[in-house]
Amino acid sequence: MAERRDELISAALELFSHRSPEDVSIDDVAAAAGASRALVYHYFGGKQELYLAALRGAAEQLGERLEPPTDGKPLERLRLSLRRYFDFVEDHAAGFVALMRGGLANNSGEVGEIIERIRALLLDRILQAFGLEEPGPVLRITLRSWMAAVETAGLDWLEHRDLSRDELERLLVDHHIVMLHVAAQHDPEVSRLFERLTDEELA
Repeated sequence: MAERRDELISAALELFSHRSPEDVSIDDVAAAAGASRALVYHYFGGKQELYLAALRGAAEQLGERLEPPTDGKPLERLRLSLRRYFDFVEDHAAGFVALMRGGLANNSGEVGEIIERIRALLLDRILQAFGLEEPGPVLRITLRSWMAAVETAGLDWLEHRDLSRDELERLLVDHHIVMLHVAAQHDPEVSRLFERLTDEELA
């Protein structure tokens, strides 16, 4: 039974990644999964419930991929996390697009809560890599701005694929370092962090 439910969610993710939720019907999902309309309603009360389940599934998969690495220097751990992130982007393109489009189009309510939970998880993983607990406002804004850039880069890469993944990941790590360098000029906390990261990278 759980396997059939997962098949419906996978079919919904694929459809939602190419079309807006308003343009996808329960019949569309049933046909894509080779199931009956009644079966979709059996597992999900309606299209909104199915959409939320699909987004939760995508968010959970991404969260599992991003379990923080424990070895290596902070920037090495960040590079590994970014590689795992783009493993998810590539292996689960439909889920990633549905997740991000859901966040862009619906920034409030249950959909917004799902997106914010995964972003909070990502922020926590970055802070763990840096050995920090609670960032100040400058660092928080800098990290969240970088995370938004990574999300946008993922969507752009899936659409165009005119840059290798290795180049994209190196670009985003360099982007992260440059943003920290700029932020360091505005906040002593970030300045100390940047100096420590630079020293450890060169050690």
